This record gives sequence, structure tokens and C-alpha cells, in this order.
Amino acid sequence: MSGIRQIEPVPDGGRRFRAYNAKHLDALTARAGLGEAERLAVRAVGTVLPFRVNAYVIEELIDWTAAPDDPVYRLVFPQADMLPAGDVARIAGLLARSAPEQEITAAAHEVRMRLNPHPAGQLALNIPDFDDEPLPGVQHKYPETVLVFPKPGQTCHAYCAYCFRWAQFVDEPELKMATADLSRVMDYLRQHREVTSVLITGGDPMIMGATVLRRYIEPLLEPGLEHIESVRIGSKSLAYWPQRFVSDPDADDTLRLFEQVVASGRSLAFMAHFSHPRELESALVAEASSRIRATGAVIRTQAPLIRTINDDSATWAAMWGTQVRMGMVPYYMFVERDTGPQDYFAVPLAAAHGIFSDAYRQVAGLCRTVRGPSMSATPGKVCVDGIADVAGQRVFVLHMIQARDPDLVGKPFFAGYDPDATWLTDLRPAFATRFPFEADDAEDLPGLWSPEVFEPAS
Repeated sequence: MSGIRQIEPVPDGGRRFRAYNAKHLDALTARAGLGEAERLAVRAVGTVLPFRVNAYVIEELIDWTAAPDDPVYRLVFPQADMLPAGDVARIAGLLARSAPEQEITAAAHEVRMRLNPHPAGQLALNIPDFDDEPLPGVQHKYPETVLVFPKPGQTCHAYCAYCFRWAQFVDEPELKMATADLSRVMDYLRQHREVTSVLITGGDPMIMGATVLRRYIEPLLEPGLEHIESVRIGSKSLAYWPQRFVSDPDADDTLRLFEQVVASGRSLAFMAHFSHPRELESALVAEASSRIRATGAVIRTQAPLIRTINDDSATWAAMWGTQVRMGMVPYYMFVERDTGPQDYFAVPLAAAHGIFSDAYRQVAGLCRTVRGPSMSATPGKVCVDGIADVAGQRVFVLHMIQARDPDLVGKPFFAGYDPDATWLTDLRPAFATRFPFEADDAEDLPGLWSPEVFEPAS
């Protein structure tokens, strides 16, 4: 490989990958010092929401002397109060009396369906039609960007407790997004020349071995797809399993594939998810990121703002500063999406703006590529730019970083200030009867919209 230094496996990197799932929860939470009743409640939550962790996260990232309050522990382990108390008590009761599996599954399904499993119109609005049929495993929300969900990539090295794609990982087949029909996806892209960027996402695409990953990326480099200018890979692997790029058997083959994308004249962006500075401390992460960047790929970083994990400005300033020193580009601070245990993890928009602004002021200019706090909502990515007093009203100043309706991108608008609002649907328009992205008939229900009634503004 031209730019990638050949290395011997480092000692920690040689550890074989081992995953832990819900059946290990009782033993692992006992290690955190939880009593029997609380462990049962955690198991009840783990029946509804997915749980998966690995040996690297357990042994290298979690400070067990601080558990269960350690931020990385809270990042990956279910908490007893993440779901409504009544739901937790009901399922805990079923587990305690060893109820039939069918009964437990039915109860878990009922709770899941109340957790908005696919926010922002992911199934209702984002899946395109092709040849008069839906194109499963593909999302086309914005004209220039297509998301592809490889079927073999719909799991992760470990699951984040806050993950907005939790529905991909539970036993609910009708909620999953995935494709293995690459020829149909490529035909769609050839016909849609407005698409300039393809995001390979999941789950985590880097759970796939190099041979399988190549099957999903190489076709994007074929003749007839020259309009694809950039390939993005969304992944938490740098944080949860950096061995993937250092000492895994196919680490070098994976990096050769990255080089191939760059050699084709396209940009390769590795969209790395880091939720806490500790995820950046390992020498393995430094080695892995160096090897990725040596291929010509750019590492951009992003994460949501999560209560009890990273909801202070010092944490974000430290993350952004470390990322820049490692050659990464801070990209997004997201707002926790309106799905799953949002009520548990969400930070009010006013507080989120304060945390972002304070962190932004603490860092040098190279860190200020970051944008946020940003809501990936039904009409698009809405950024909270500020809080201001305008014409005698206290308001949020907002703009759309990205939008279903491209004419709305970059245009500022206002919402009435609400210190408790955590999502776009909590807000009401200021100085107008409707938001710019709401259809004309939304005037009867100002500020209220859903994927079922939403239509882009004309």
C-alpha cells in the first residue's frame, strides 16, 4: 500500500473480538455494583432495547471503579429508569416469574411501538421508489445524498444506549432497513445524476469484513457513476474496535479499499462517532486514525449531546481539541433524536445551545468546523444558531443546514423561546403562523406536523 505503513500487531490490538449481549447483562451489571432488584430492572430494559458490548469497551474504556456512574458505562449499558416505570415493572415481573418467551416478546413489542422506532420519516418518507416499487435499504431524503444500508452491516461492535437506529437491532423484522440487491441500487444511482454523495451506513459498515465491504463500495467506482463525488462511511468502530484498522486480519485489505476510492478521484469521508474524550485516549485509536488518514481519507467526527454522558462544554472542547490534534475534522454536535429513550437522554435545546457555544469559545479556529446543535428532523437538519430578543420576543434563531426542499437551506427562521423544548416539534413559530417547511394547510395546526401530514413547502 502506497501510503500505509506496514506494522506488526500491537499487544492490545491482538486481542480477539468478543461480544457480550443481553444474556450477559446480569453478570456485567453485578460488576458495576448493582443490587438484584436493579439488575432485574436493567434486564427488563434490555428486553425492549438492544444491548451489545465487547471486550475492548469493557476492559479498556469503562472505569469500573466509577460504575455505574462512569460515562462510558452509561454510554453502552441500559439504565433501570430509561423507560417508563410501569413498563419496566411489568417486564421485570415477567422475567422474575420466568414467563413464556412469547409473553415477554409481546410485552417488549408493545413498548417498542410507543418509542417512535423510525423518526423523521425514515420509512414513510425517505425510501425512494424505483421502477414503481420501493427500494428497500436505501434512503434518499436530500437530492444530492443517498444512504445505503448493507444487509451484512446492520449490527455494531457495541451499541450506544442512546442510538436513534435502535430498531435495526431488535427482533422486529418489519422495522429493519437493509439491502443486498446492489445491482438495483446502482441502477437507481445511474438514473439519479443529482446524487453526488453516497453514505454507507447501518448499523456499522465496518462490522463487515474487507471482502464484503468491497462488494458495496467498488460498484460506486464503476463507469456511469462519475457523478458520485464522495463516498462516506458512518462508523463507531474507531471508538469501539480500533483493531479493525490495525491488527484485524483484513485491516490492510480494508485500507487498500480506502486507497482505491481516493485513487478514483472521489473523496472518502470516514464519519467517526466519538461520544466522550475517553474513546480517543487509546494508542490504538491514534494508530488506527493515522492509518486511515494515510489512505487519503478524511476523518470527520460527530456525536449527539447526551444527558449524563457528555452534557458539559469541557467534554466537547476536549473532544474537539483532541480530534484536531489527531488530524480529524470536527463536524456535528447533534441533538438526541425523538425516538427510543429520548426523554432519558435529551438535553433541552436552550441548554444544548449554551453547551455548544461555551465549548466553541474554548477551542481554536481549526476546531470550529463543527456545526450544531443540529436536529435531524423530518423536514431536514435544523440548527439552533442562538437565543435572542427580537421585536420584544424571546426567540430561538434557527436555520436549515440541509432540507428536503433545497430552497430552504441556509434560510434563518425563528421559534418562540421555550426553556423546556427538546425537539423541533416542541417549538412554535415566531413572527409567523407556520414554519418555512410547513405546508400552507398547516396554518390550522401551527407548529404541529408529523411524517403522515408533512409535505415540503412549495
